[in-house]
Amino acid sequence: MNKKLLAGLISSLLAHSAFAFDAFQIKDIRVEGIQRTEAGTVFSYLPVKVGDTMNDEKAAAAIKALFATGFFKDVRLEIDGQVLVVVLEERPAIASLEFSGLKAFKPEDLKKSLRDVGLAESRIFDRAMVERAEQELKRQYLAQGHYAVQVTTTITPLERNRVGVNFAVTEGDIAKIKQINIIGAGAVKESDLLDLMVLRTPGLLTWYTKNDQYSKQKLSGDLETLRSHYLDRGYLEFNIESTQVSISPDKQDIYITINITEGEKYSVSSVKLAGQLLLPEDELTRLVKVKPGDVFSREKMADTTKAISERLSNEGYAFANVNAAPELDKEKRQVAFTVFIDPGRRVYVRRINVTGNTRTRDEVVRRELRQAESGWYDGDKINKSRTRVDRLGYFDEVTVETPPVAGTTDQVDMEVKVKEKPTGNIMLGAGFSSAEKFTVSGSVQQQNLFGSGKHVGVQVSTSKSNKVYSLSHTDPYFTVDGVSQGFDIYTRNTDTSSLSVGSFGSDSMGGGVRWGLPIGEDDYLNLGLSVDRTKLKTDANSPLRYQNYVTRFGASSNTVLTTVGWQKDERDSLLVTTKGVLRKATLEVSLPGSTATYVRATYQHQHFFPLNPKLTLALNGEVGVAQKYGDKELPFFKNFYAGGIGSVRGFDSGSLGPRDAATAEAIGGNKRLIGNAELLFPVPGMGRDNSMRLSGFIDAGNVWGYDSKFSMGSLRFSGGVALSWNSPMGPLKFSYANPFNKKAEDKVQRLQFQMGSVF
Repeated sequence: MNKKLLAGLISSLLAHSAFAFDAFQIKDIRVEGIQRTEAGTVFSYLPVKVGDTMNDEKAAAAIKALFATGFFKDVRLEIDGQVLVVVLEERPAIASLEFSGLKAFKPEDLKKSLRDVGLAESRIFDRAMVERAEQELKRQYLAQGHYAVQVTTTITPLERNRVGVNFAVTEGDIAKIKQINIIGAGAVKESDLLDLMVLRTPGLLTWYTKNDQYSKQKLSGDLETLRSHYLDRGYLEFNIESTQVSISPDKQDIYITINITEGEKYSVSSVKLAGQLLLPEDELTRLVKVKPGDVFSREKMADTTKAISERLSNEGYAFANVNAAPELDKEKRQVAFTVFIDPGRRVYVRRINVTGNTRTRDEVVRRELRQAESGWYDGDKINKSRTRVDRLGYFDEVTVETPPVAGTTDQVDMEVKVKEKPTGNIMLGAGFSSAEKFTVSGSVQQQNLFGSGKHVGVQVSTSKSNKVYSLSHTDPYFTVDGVSQGFDIYTRNTDTSSLSVGSFGSDSMGGGVRWGLPIGEDDYLNLGLSVDRTKLKTDANSPLRYQNYVTRFGASSNTVLTTVGWQKDERDSLLVTTKGVLRKATLEVSLPGSTATYVRATYQHQHFFPLNPKLTLALNGEVGVAQKYGDKELPFFKNFYAGGIGSVRGFDSGSLGPRDAATAEAIGGNKRLIGNAELLFPVPGMGRDNSMRLSGFIDAGNVWGYDSKFSMGSLRFSGGVALSWNSPMGPLKFSYANPFNKKAEDKVQRLQFQMGSVF
């Protein structure tokens, strides 16, 4: 057999005069040398086929096409008569990808990152790809502060043209920030500037926050924090001249040097409005946060332009352009601002589109929207729409965009994009508190039943003193106006013998219906009607008042209860509140015919004041009053109690107020007053992470019985420190308090805690 070599390696292919051959018509194509690759795959990449005339140009194109696949490390074309023979040498495949020496990462995490750069098991082996993989591994470790990391790669040939790839990693210790220097600070203390930064030298909690490990992203954020700090205090010409980050020869210590120029402090000489003022100038002037004579503040100026833009957007001017132009007088150290207003065209919302809700019905989302189709664009209503959809709790992510309609200048569409999350859950929980001891709980809930927005839930909760089993259902839109309707069925068993209150037991069961009426965007009126049957248990250790109640009215108590409540919640967050107000009032009235007829009213007022970016002052006040009517008595199990976490810390849970003469146990009362003042701040070393906060507090409160009146002189006071942490296990609360005016009969519990977890 006489074969002629058409082409060899690609290097010889590029030499145009290396060879030449007579053109011929291909009668057949044969592929040799392949082990894993299918012949059909080779044919699919070949730019020639049977019947074509083969020449130099087509041979070169065939070689290039097969090399470009990356499957082969050698490609040759030969002629056997009029048969084109394609001789291939395959690249080896990666049979295994292994790591040794790993501590900081899991192998599966590194395999995922290497897959992104093209290296993975079963893929074609490429030496250049291995080098990229080494660089990616080093990048992952450098991002974690392992600057001394070393990576050694071993390639082991295996049978069937395969290789095993092993990365031996020597991680080294994590480099820590040894020193941060800010050069050029004079008007502000360097220590104060360092406190503003997230990056810091090792401290008490940096093992958790990792803020003592260098991060380019964190440093960029810190530099912007420094810039904002100066610009908000009048240093209009502040500048960061340079930043140097160096590492010690042993790659264990990092040194950061920031060179700044503070410049002079400027005050505002005047602020003028210019441009097209569509709204009354007096109204726009009230939105200006910076006044003549004030020290310049970039934050206040940004708030000014934002407030004017938002005000114009509420009138339909969605693309208003508001800019503040400064004029510096360096001699007087003053700056004059002209705020230029260009409202643009007034636009309206043509169409509202909801996407991403594969399970949730469209109407469930649309009924929360406050912006109407074919209505003028209103920025406030659009923001409120996004907030209300997010509050449903059915979605991981809610975004609202208003893209212009193509071909128009006065129309936008409102695109509401949601990312759904599972709304049904089966939950088991366990917890421990200084009052309730060990607690277990479980629930089965579906917040979005069949995508309708209706809620249904079954809950079980047990502790040493309480056992609760309940079933609930809520339809948040029983009417199109947003009136909600729901019902609850429950059974409750109570045994207070382990608590610091009068000993008794009760078995309750009941149920009720409730309605919620929206009377504003953040205001709700709640109405309820329920029936409760309680069987009381007392013994010789129970307070005399409890025993007398059972003797007079019997061990069984039947109550028909009506409830009216009002709530207005304007807090910025439910977990880490920094500003806002919560007001809540509830009135319970047992109807005539009940075993006991009474009225019970409570009111709570919380106010959070942000003193600065780190400090928040929280004030809380609660008052409760209960009174019998008719010739019956207020049931003792409806009494108010005080003491412990949630009321007056430092005193044992529920131990304040009237006591039984015989047992000296707290029996509660029909009047309660609670006041708390708390200064909240981040834990030192945590930077701006508010998931863990410390506080100093002063608590006051007490409970009074029928035979006494509210008396400020009989209030109990305590003060101390507390720690709250929204941990991955759940919310944790610890407090240490010292009573200021403890009486002989009071029970003290200085260290108190409450924690729980869900698993």
